[in-house]
Amino acid sequence: MLDDLRNGNRRTLARAITQVENRTPAALELLNTLYPYTGNAYLIGVTGAPGTGKSTLVNALTKHIRTQHKTVGIIAVDPTSPFSGGAVLGDRIRMQDLAGDSGIFIRSMASRGQLGGLAQTTADVVRVMDAAGFDYIIIETVGAGQNEVAIATIAYTVIVVDAPGLGDDIQAIKAGTLEIADILVVNKADRPGAENTVRALKTMLTLGHRQQYVAHHGRVMLHSAEAADIDTWEVPVLKTVALESKGMDELFTAIHKHRQHLQSTGQHEKRERQRLESELLDRLQHLLLERFLTEKVSPEQLDGLVRQIVIREIAPAQAASELIGS
Repeated sequence: MLDDLRNGNRRTLARAITQVENRTPAALELLNTLYPYTGNAYLIGVTGAPGTGKSTLVNALTKHIRTQHKTVGIIAVDPTSPFSGGAVLGDRIRMQDLAGDSGIFIRSMASRGQLGGLAQTTADVVRVMDAAGFDYIIIETVGAGQNEVAIATIAYTVIVVDAPGLGDDIQAIKAGTLEIADILVVNKADRPGAENTVRALKTMLTLGHRQQYVAHHGRVMLHSAEAADIDTWEVPVLKTVALESKGMDELFTAIHKHRQHLQSTGQHEKRERQRLESELLDRLQHLLLERFLTEKVSPEQLDGLVRQIVIREIAPAQAASELIGS
């Protein structure tokens, strides 16, 4: 499978990703085998509120990258219904004109209840695509809220997409996604109010210095002002009309400049280390919880504690402490 994957066999790539998503016994062996062949693709994250045109932007940006004779892998994460467990995977509808290009591979993923805008196996799917030899991998998140910043732990360049007419300008600049933005894009810039949105974003950027964020116990955290390294990258605010492929040249240029900035300042190596540390801690957390519930806690014991919590005999925090103590 690895040989076929490295040779560009798209069917093998699809099968490998399916195994990784389903966490089959062969998936771990596959990931271990292909890991030495990873680390070559440049990872771009695209996030923003629902309705900003993220999928259309990814579509237009991908077509522009292909004009540079570079290959592109796309991972589009869609929300999973908490009621039915299904996912529409509707991002593919907006990317139909990319079909048939052998230099593009699109994989839709359901979030499967994972918070933060990504699926739990997104990092592994990125790794499979990386080993398959793509030059760029674009990860489009679920329509993210103000604190869904998991994409910052995966991508090297994070594009935060906004659009005019979606509400109060202050909503667009609240803490959360703004801090992780390496490039800010005001899409649908042909609509009224685009200049107001651009001004609001630029105003927010002038209020303080961007601090280098680090992965801390599986979460993206900001250093205190005393301890933080000030990132000298000036976040550009760009206007695009993705539906008409306008502004893609400027956007790709900004991505290239940010990539050069990361490499020249040593930030690329720091982000890679932070990304892998965050992933390691996250995996450790899931493995420890899974093993603890499987090997150390009986279903009867867990059910008994839940009943006590329900009838208010014991608080959840105390119940967790008792489980750990036992």
